[in-house]
Amino acid sequence: MSKVTFEAGDMIYENKLTGEDAVKDWVREGEVNTKTWEDKLLLENKLDPEQHGDHAHWLLWCPVDIPDRVMIEWDFYPLNEPGLCMFFFAAKGRKGEDLFNPSLPQRTGYYPEYHSGAINALHLSYFRHKHPDERAFRTCNLRKSHGFHLVTQAADPLPPASDAISPYHLKLVKYEEYVQFFINDLPILDWMDTGTSYGAVLADGKIGFRQMAPMVAAYANLTVKHAIKK
Repeated sequence: MSKVTFEAGDMIYENKLTGEDAVKDWVREGEVNTKTWEDKLLLENKLDPEQHGDHAHWLLWCPVDIPDRVMIEWDFYPLNEPGLCMFFFAAKGRKGEDLFNPSLPQRTGYYPEYHSGAINALHLSYFRHKHPDERAFRTCNLRKSHGFHLVTQAADPLPPASDAISPYHLKLVKYEEYVQFFINDLPILDWMDTGTSYGAVLADGKIGFRQMAPMVAAYANLTVKHAIKK
């Protein structure tokens, strides 16, 4: 990890994610089932991936605008795989539009719409157990879009769902050019965007959860706080 460290400041947004009612105002793209499981939010696909392929995946967006210089934390419960879990952040239209601006093309959860469509975003894959090669050699991948650029990757300590002792506490720092990611306070990846290789440094925008079918996972205790550079 870099020598740059951050601490949590004041709360910006908090959602305990205690069940499906907690995300009634969130924006769904694609067919996602929201359920309540043990007072937590359970997410899974509605469409059968055997029939619908990559169109069975989805994205669930928090409707709140999230500024730059933030520390985002949540608890993660992998319940059933195969599948893949991702977190999107700093998501906006490529011309600076709000992510939900009606002038942008409709999005349906199909991945190319997000990495090579009308939006910019950073997206972190932190549970990559979809395909045999991903399960055989597990990594966390950070990509920057527009353009599907793999900007950094690191070893993923998360086990198969059958071996999981949940919850896993995930922490993501987005502070100007810095992105840092931790699992149970273990440093996983640390990247500094030069703002030249893959476009300008991304700043504020929307955040959201994505899963690739047939993954089933639960989430709790989402917080977004100001990040303070130490």
